[in-house]
Amino acid sequence: MNCGIMSLLSDTAFEDPWSSFFMDVLSPLSFVKVSSVRMQGLLLLIFAKYQHLPFIQILSTKSTPTGLFGYWGNKGGVNIFLKLYGYYVSIINCHLPPHMANNDQRLEHFDRILEMQNFEAQDIPNILDHDLILWFGDMNFRIEDFGLHFVRESIKNQFYSDLWEKDQLSIAKRHDLLLREFQEGPLLFPPTYKFDKNSNTYDTSEKKRKPAWTDRILWRLKRQPQGGFHTPRLSAPHFSLFLRSYVSHMMYSISDHKPVTATFELELKPLVSAPLITLLPEGLCTMENDLLISYFLTTDFPSSPWDWIGLYKVGLRHINDYVSYVWVGDNQVSFSDELIQVYINISDIPETEEQFLLFYYSNNLHSVVGISKPFKIQPRSFFQEDPLDAAQPQI
Repeated sequence: MNCGIMSLLSDTAFEDPWSSFFMDVLSPLSFVKVSSVRMQGLLLLIFAKYQHLPFIQILSTKSTPTGLFGYWGNKGGVNIFLKLYGYYVSIINCHLPPHMANNDQRLEHFDRILEMQNFEAQDIPNILDHDLILWFGDMNFRIEDFGLHFVRESIKNQFYSDLWEKDQLSIAKRHDLLLREFQEGPLLFPPTYKFDKNSNTYDTSEKKRKPAWTDRILWRLKRQPQGGFHTPRLSAPHFSLFLRSYVSHMMYSISDHKPVTATFELELKPLVSAPLITLLPEGLCTMENDLLISYFLTTDFPSSPWDWIGLYKVGLRHINDYVSYVWVGDNQVSFSDELIQVYINISDIPETEEQFLLFYYSNNLHSVVGISKPFKIQPRSFFQEDPLDAAQPQI
């Protein structure tokens, strides 16, 4: 991220370039930008396929600066906290202090970021009681003791196991019980720092920094309560995470770091299996009619007059990409305990063969809580009679 003052001001007024790029790439694959948080050079983005949106609730976004005694965001972490099918999930992106000698400071910042993830709502558990924590970023841990020549020769010959024992994060996990609860995949790729820009060559500057695995992806699953001698272990809902790949990508050279990606498979038994809102476009939709929408609310849904229903083209990038919308308190046609009907004026929508979706957005929950199935809006000529067919018998 460009964290210069002009870039920060521009990204505040407009979408930042990374968000725009990923929305362009992912929207054709049915992914929608769900949430984002930025602190200077740190950016965290979450995308999800639109069919999952009614089961994702964004509970909090938070920035935790740790630079300049906690007042400057060049170091620290950003967090997005959400509920996924009823489970609590925290996702943290961080940038910890650099340099070999600052390992204690790195661990202090790690603890401080974790301690600052407190939530005002009383019904939200402590972060250590969340079902899943994903924690990644430029953690800046280095390789101790070994000299530059030995490290580079080990990398050249792919003897990575010789370097693991002196990796500062691996050493810290042996002594820190909490840090040990964070898992990581095997480091089977070359150290990702420091490279000459626009090359795959490790640092050739005067400083000749020793290569290190600075860029890491960790995860932690919630501890399950242990019963006593006479009390069996409590059974937990099914929630399992499996690492499928953990790799670096040497082909990218715009930075002095190489990017790292991890692919996971999450298996869970949903605690929430039905959306809070069921949306139905009624009848045959044409450009000549208002779009009549029926929706059903669950009994415990905290509705608000500031809730709204948006009309979207399939392939939307973000929740703000609606082509039309209606406040649920306006344009009501009928109302009962179970069924509510409203209409959206679609006369100004350009004619298209594309499919549409309806999203119900909850102001209280700050999330999409219901979506419709894809449907088409027929062009204005759909019902116009063809004079050549006027005399044909009708069956």
